[in-house]
Amino acid sequence: MNDALNSWFPGGTTLTAADFVLLGILVAALFGIGFLTGGGEKNTDDFFLARRRIPGWAACLSFVATEISAMTVIGVPAVGFRENWQYAQFFIGSAASRFVIAYLFIPAFYQYNCTTIYEFLRHRFGPQTQYCATLFFFVTRLLASGVRLMAACVAVAVLLGWHFIPTVALFTVISIVYIGYGGIKAVVWTNVLQACIFIVSGVATLCFLGHVIQGGFSSVWAAAGPAGRLSLFNFGPSLGEAGYLAKFFSDPNILWIAVLNGFFTSMAAFGTDHELMQRLLTVETRRESQRTMVGTIGGSFLVLIIHLAIGTGLYVFYAQNPELALPKELDKIYPYFTVQAMPAVLRGLVLCAILMASIDSPLASLTASFVTDIYRPVFKKGASERHYLIVSRICVVCFGLCLAVIAYAFSFYDKMLWLAFKIGGITFGSLLGVFLLGLITKTRSNWANVVSMTAMALINLTLLILSEKKILPLGWSWLVILGTLGTMGLGRVLAPVLDGKKNPS
Repeated sequence: MNDALNSWFPGGTTLTAADFVLLGILVAALFGIGFLTGGGEKNTDDFFLARRRIPGWAACLSFVATEISAMTVIGVPAVGFRENWQYAQFFIGSAASRFVIAYLFIPAFYQYNCTTIYEFLRHRFGPQTQYCATLFFFVTRLLASGVRLMAACVAVAVLLGWHFIPTVALFTVISIVYIGYGGIKAVVWTNVLQACIFIVSGVATLCFLGHVIQGGFSSVWAAAGPAGRLSLFNFGPSLGEAGYLAKFFSDPNILWIAVLNGFFTSMAAFGTDHELMQRLLTVETRRESQRTMVGTIGGSFLVLIIHLAIGTGLYVFYAQNPELALPKELDKIYPYFTVQAMPAVLRGLVLCAILMASIDSPLASLTASFVTDIYRPVFKKGASERHYLIVSRICVVCFGLCLAVIAYAFSFYDKMLWLAFKIGGITFGSLLGVFLLGLITKTRSNWANVVSMTAMALINLTLLILSEKKILPLGWSWLVILGTLGTMGLGRVLAPVLDGKKNPS
């Protein structure tokens, strides 16, 4: 028995009592906030929307914390360490997409008083489109969130010296307990704490790097610049260069492609994925929700820059100290550096940031979508609110266990940041296409939407496989764009055939 325990909790952590005290205080604060702000739910409107009584600033920080997750805290420094700053190009398109979501998507969701955004599709097209979009959301969110949970568990396992399995079990139990108890209110208010910890821990890490790097921040610029680690814009191959087309379509970091991809991917991720949009539906009015969406630009950009700078600082630190070993998997470079080089308390603060990022799971949005879009209309119409609340809490447990299994399955995969994008690329285009079809056209379609969304998801899956096997020189960043345009085009063409109605222009 002791041998089995030692294999799961082998030790080897450099964390001190002070680190664990800090961790204990912040985890206790998270539970305290969750239990004080949550509870007392009488119906699903309480559990899923907090009666739309969340302040805009809190919803904004909640959105930022959810967008960031462990993928930013761990993955972005790894990109800055291994590559450069070109990842920031995506944010240009992402920022633009938030204005589109604020002034095109949000008014429609508030007009129909939607609990989940897929209810809009029922009003606009019909139940089949709603069910198909909900299914796509489940597949995408479960897989992508499994990657996010895996990333956090890998990092915390490194910091604590634990095996992966007990780490993911710990996070799963914590998420199930406080989300199952407090619903979206507990999620939003604990997200506020998480966002603050992300920023504080990132700034503290930068200050520490500036202290331990010889020559301080001025030497970071001098060393990282000539090495190409500060490259921000990639304008791609020149027009007359040999193999121009192959390079243009295969490199996702070319400026024009990155901006376009950031625009479409963010519009899909923020506007058609209920995980993030749920936060924006918890405020009272459409206008306040719009201001909240636009306000997320500043917060998200700040966190992105901080964590890219951490990656660059880590590159210079290890370049100045070549005798120090690097981790076998460079995705672990930030938690590895935390364990090897950071002092007590600061080490605990970074651990808290990663832990908080992992606890922010999609259980609330998955449950809201299942109960509202599937269970209530299909399996159990007209039941009591008490019944739906019980089912919601059971769903939190079931989805939590599913995420744990998926996280374990993905724990054998490297380059986790890009993996999350590639998973989203398969279905995000289909989701965005059908929402845009409903928002900017008058096309009357339903079964045509189902066929179009499914066809483009299968096409994108095929293209991704061919790209990963180096058979087709196509960057993953094209998938969302192709899926969006393909779904819209097929939907308009197939609607008269499959739904028997003329399409108004």
